[in-house]
Amino acid sequence: MRTLTVLITFAATPALAAKGPFLSLANTDFIVLIAFLLFVGVLVYLKVPSLLGGMLDKRADGIRAELDEAKALREEAQTVLASYERKQKDVAEQSKRIVEHAKEEARIAAEQAKEDLAASMVRRIAAAEDQIASAQAKVVKEVRDEAVTVAVAAARDLIARQMTATAANKLIDDSITAVESKLH
Repeated sequence: MRTLTVLITFAATPALAAKGPFLSLANTDFIVLIAFLLFVGVLVYLKVPSLLGGMLDKRADGIRAELDEAKALREEAQTVLASYERKQKDVAEQSKRIVEHAKEEARIAAEQAKEDLAASMVRRIAAAEDQIASAQAKVVKEVRDEAVTVAVAAARDLIARQMTATAANKLIDDSITAVESKLH
């Protein structure tokens, strides 16, 4: 900043300005002006501004093409993004349906298991009751058979004690008569 201030101060001082008439070849400012105009003229003659303009137009066209391509790529990316977002939403909904279906199937399976367990319990209880009834009937039969055996033995002992030879002969004769009458 300080250097710029010093240069402006020197350029503005009249001591450093050219002395004499402006259109003289001794005036450096005039020589610089002529050199600058010749330089600009050569540039115009060689069509440098149109070349520069063409190059700039070409560069602008390239940039425009790149921008159009970038815009097209952006739109394509947005389309792909929207497609993936739709797919993600569909997959999320499908997974939600799958989870709900699995929960429903689990609930149904649990209910079926409860029903099967209840039916199994009923069958086992019925089988146990049948076994108990069968065992009870068997025990009752065994008790009756034992009672009959005991009663027959007791009756035999009682009859044997009370039976005399004449009574036994009489029973034998009555039995023979009964058989004869039934056979004829």
